Amino acid sequence: MASISAEKSNAIQDIFSRKKAVIGVIHCDAFPGAPKYRGKPVRDIIDRALRDAENYLSGGVHGLIVENHGDIPFAKPEDIGPETAAFLAVITEKIRERFGAPLGINVLANAAIPAIATALAGGASFVRVNQWANAYIANEGFIEGAAAKALRYRNQLRADHIRVFADSHVKHGSHAIVADRSIQELTRDVDFFEADAVIATGQRTGDSATLSEIDEIRVATELPLLVGSGVTPANVCQILGRTQGVIVASTMKVDGVWWNEVELARVKHFMSVAQAALEEA
Repeated sequence: MASISAEKSNAIQDIFSRKKAVIGVIHCDAFPGAPKYRGKPVRDIIDRALRDAENYLSGGVHGLIVENHGDIPFAKPEDIGPETAAFLAVITEKIRERFGAPLGINVLANAAIPAIATALAGGASFVRVNQWANAYIANEGFIEGAAAKALRYRNQLRADHIRVFADSHVKHGSHAIVADRSIQELTRDVDFFEADAVIATGQRTGDSATLSEIDEIRVATELPLLVGSGVTPANVCQILGRTQGVIVASTMKVDGVWWNEVELARVKHFMSVAQAALEEA
């Protein structure tokens, strides 16, 4: 495969010290200012995130992503207030201090600059950005790729150590405006715009990418590839056989519902099933 961008060290190996990683997602409760916020004390929001972190890590996952998933409906990047990054940074720092696990940040929707600021303040190693290159029509409206502004901002902060995990053909939207270009071409654009890892997703939260889409993305880039939604005990070994990692949440929650708390028994079961694929790495 011809090189698309300058050669990079492997982000999965660098961050997690292993060839394949399972990353759990902490879906924070609604923050003050969000539509679903009902006055819960900030201390309680932090404690919930710490409980989820403990259950994930006690169950054997290798790292975590902290995100503001409770802030539904998500705002576009330019409409997200500074309070979101502030709350996330505090939560991230407390998780890092208590557990010392590798951490990532995702600020929804597609708020790469607040995510980088949060990662630097909270001690996280990477950010997830759903639309890194090109553009698409999301639930929030027209969403443009964040790479150009975000990389300049990261450089201003001297935060080049914070890696970028970027989605290809991201979920929750329509790609009609780039429909004349293949998934392989869109993936190459993510690579060309200096992402450090690529994420394949399904159509929505809890919906897995198809194996054919995973394979199509895989042949388009030499960057580490992860699957970022819909991974379950039933498909994790098959997916890890094709990728360098999975990002999981719903399947590890009580009753398999994303807004519930993380259930330790579910995490342990998932990791016991995934172990065979992880050991092959």
